[in-house]
Amino acid sequence: MSETVRVVVVDDEPMVCAHLRTILGSAPDIEVVGDAQDGAAAVEAVVQHRPHVVLMDLRMPGVDGLTATERIARLPEAPAVVVLTTFDADQHVLRALRAGASGFLVKSTPPEDLIGLVRVAADGHTVLSPQAAKRLVAASDGTGRQRAQEAVRELTDREREVLAGIGDGLSNAQIGERLFLSEATVKGYVSRTLVKLECANRVQAGLIAHEAGLTER
Repeated sequence: MSETVRVVVVDDEPMVCAHLRTILGSAPDIEVVGDAQDGAAAVEAVVQHRPHVVLMDLRMPGVDGLTATERIARLPEAPAVVVLTTFDADQHVLRALRAGASGFLVKSTPPEDLIGLVRVAADGHTVLSPQAAKRLVAASDGTGRQRAQEAVRELTDREREVLAGIGDGLSNAQIGERLFLSEATVKGYVSRTLVKLECANRVQAGLIAHEAGLTER
């Protein structure tokens, strides 16, 4: 992004918010425009400050991070919500991703990596590795796998190939190289696939690809 990346930090621990403010504030192109200690305040902060990225803790008193993520995802021009986790609550993270979160980060992420990943999220890209997706899907129940397999049956063969590329964490250009298609053509397939699967973003589509067993990584 050419403009400054606006970030809202959400965590019920003030010290965590302060720590994240310090880290992100060290980057010349990132500004923490607000913080919140519960989900209700997080939604208000998003409406007030219109950030590009929200760093969202999940376990908070009152309105939790999962509910807040669902509410934010329904807002017009919703920002990217990146879940902050200690990775001891796989099911909570998986539910947040299905609710519209753009990815997740562990709270122990090194400062330089955190800054880079916030920029990635602001650019509209997924903050979720194929390895992390596999771990999340492995922790899910069989119901999600069955739903995913039923959903992909509605896709064409080419759309399933494109979905597999999304699940493998590939960009449109990389999917094009794999399938010998132009990037513009892949973009069209991605858009149609997201609509057919009723996915809000590539993260949700990638999880379906993993649950349906389409991925190679």
